[in-house]
Amino acid sequence: MHGSMHPNAPRVSPVLTVALPKGSLLSDSIRLFQSIGLDFSAFLDSGNRQLQIEDPTGRGRAMLVRNGDVPVYVESGQAHLGVVGYDVLQEKRPQVAQLLDLGFGQCRMSVAVPRSSPYRSALDLPAHCRIASKFVNCARDYFQAQDLPVDLVPLYGSVELGPITGMAEAIVDLVATGRTLQENGLIEIEVLFHSTARLVAHPLSYRLNSHGLDGWVTAARSHLTTTPTATAP
Repeated sequence: MHGSMHPNAPRVSPVLTVALPKGSLLSDSIRLFQSIGLDFSAFLDSGNRQLQIEDPTGRGRAMLVRNGDVPVYVESGQAHLGVVGYDVLQEKRPQVAQLLDLGFGQCRMSVAVPRSSPYRSALDLPAHCRIASKFVNCARDYFQAQDLPVDLVPLYGSVELGPITGMAEAIVDLVATGRTLQENGLIEIEVLFHSTARLVAHPLSYRLNSHGLDGWVTAARSHLTTTPTATAP
């Protein structure tokens, strides 16, 4: 098979490919890449329906994916760089290189209970109580570290309904402003960790400096050190 590619070899893009997260992290992610010379602002056009666009200079392309899917594309090598919340990295534990804390998208992973609940800290919770969460790995790790056995209830919609309906005594969820908790009669009693957006890379691509990754990352790091808003909570 001289001169031909092995059928299982990954398809290597000739340009830098970036996985950008839909939703609240998108505009700050686009600003970051604009600061280092890659313009993916077409994603902010309300009339745009494309899920993959080219930078006008032809030096890079970006794909628009769900926040939780960013590490999947990076880990598989379909994207060389990606922007993703630390909460996703903690939950999914992908094999990606975490390069930079980007400082934006600040939120926290918290334990919350109904305001009427007698529990005011995680250690007040009774053994084998029910905890509703879409972040089951984060919740499991936390309560195991507290040596508190709990029964996890995986929910992927509005987890606040867990305690409201009596399905669970508490929830573990991502909190930004806290307004959703407040409107549903819940209060935070513990913070597991704080989360911000992270720049991640395909480990082998980064180690081999494929597509000049080191230069792009150095430029991003330089931009962050001169941007006062890029500070983690």
